[in-house]
Amino acid sequence: MKKILKASALTIALSLSTQSYAAEFNFSSKIDNTAQTLVLFYSEDGKNTLFNSTNKQLNNQLQRAVESESFTGKYASVIELLAPFNSDFKRVLIVGTGEQEKLDKALIAKLGGNIHARLIANKTTTASIAFDSVKGAVNNSELAANFAHGANLRDHRFEKYKQKPSTNTVSYTIDVASTKQTRKQYTLLESIQAGVFLARDLTSEVATEMTPVDFANAAKELESLGVEITILEPKQLKELGMGALEAVGRGSQQGARLVVAHYKGSNDTPIALVGKGITFDSGGYSIKTGASIARMKSDMAGAAAVLGTVKAMALAKADKNVVAVMGMAANMVSQFAVAPGDVVRTAEGLSVEIVNTDAEGRLVLSDAMWYAREHFKPEIMINVATLTGSKIRAVGNDYAAVFSDDDTLVSQLTFAGKNVNENLWRLPLGYKDTLSSDIADLKNIGSSGPGATTAASFLQHFADDTRWVHIDIAGNALATKGKDEISPGGTGFGVRLLSEWLLNN
Repeated sequence: MKKILKASALTIALSLSTQSYAAEFNFSSKIDNTAQTLVLFYSEDGKNTLFNSTNKQLNNQLQRAVESESFTGKYASVIELLAPFNSDFKRVLIVGTGEQEKLDKALIAKLGGNIHARLIANKTTTASIAFDSVKGAVNNSELAANFAHGANLRDHRFEKYKQKPSTNTVSYTIDVASTKQTRKQYTLLESIQAGVFLARDLTSEVATEMTPVDFANAAKELESLGVEITILEPKQLKELGMGALEAVGRGSQQGARLVVAHYKGSNDTPIALVGKGITFDSGGYSIKTGASIARMKSDMAGAAAVLGTVKAMALAKADKNVVAVMGMAANMVSQFAVAPGDVVRTAEGLSVEIVNTDAEGRLVLSDAMWYAREHFKPEIMINVATLTGSKIRAVGNDYAAVFSDDDTLVSQLTFAGKNVNENLWRLPLGYKDTLSSDIADLKNIGSSGPGATTAASFLQHFADDTRWVHIDIAGNALATKGKDEISPGGTGFGVRLLSEWLLNN
């Protein structure tokens, strides 16, 4: 198997290769008869041209297998034939695609991820995918490109700390109706993949190696793509009056940073993506307890997602004006850390009583939102943050929660998320009265009411009259095991959603 360098994530961004081997994809006009495994698709509609022709070549072995298993072609169902007679393939997989009219790019990406995982488990190194007669809700080229996209997303691994990282991978030959159109579709998806891989690797990295300064250095690497990077340090934050962000970082040795990544692909009014970047969240003096604290390296996944989106747009040379504004801090305990009951003043001018130091994400976002509005005057501002455990209790880990008074934006983003398997569920804004304080303009947590909603309502104070959406991705940022097109570790949740929305609206 050819050893190749993964063109993803920190290979480019931080010169840290997290994966030495990577899946390869070749789009062809014919099946590769020298591959170890042949993958055939079988729809519930019975229109299975390639299956029928291959079945004839293999003396009806495939049809007998289908009949013996009562196989109907249900989506994601699989039959496996080992060493079929009169064939050089070591195994043949017959994969159900369900009903043709329902097969869209989201479903085929999931299928690509799961088939890739199966091939890796079987130690397959070469696979031929018979795809040129596959039809669905979108054209063959888009389906084939998204199948490869799903497989490559599942292939990504973060194993830099393992003594023996996995070397298993697959070289694919995908037989398609139009190689030119499929390559064009996949080239765009490769740009998005690079953004996803950056976000995943930043999120998966351990907290002592991914401080606010480390994150800022990773952002600087995007300058080679034409992205303008600005980094503000604690002294500058104080001078600008960004007391909330500065306060959260005060307990750590490095302090806070504001990282701004601006890709100006057009002269349109910019879209601002505001990300929460808590590189480790101890909870501060309201310290976290239990096993969940080990996952708090992922509390910067919102910042990682918006930076990954900017990278995707820059690589795609999209005609978009997008700026990511990321409030970065480590929420630590020290003699310098803010204490429960302290009051800080935001750049907006509003004072905040910090009732709970573990509700720090909304503080860094409040100043980052102000900076985005003040310096870029965006048409739309979208927050992405691992903000509340309440969100997980409300909608779990399969959905992110979306909050906004803008019905159009919620509809657009929800539709975009559905197209890329990053689903959103709308939760209400409200309960602002529970944020009132006796000694300040606001408290940083509500005295009652649903926590995800009161956190979003706190942030709404800093949106002013800008069209605004808040996406809470708590629970979506880290995966404990692989599933569909998601590999274990950081998920990069938000990059595909935001890229899909930006490119289509």
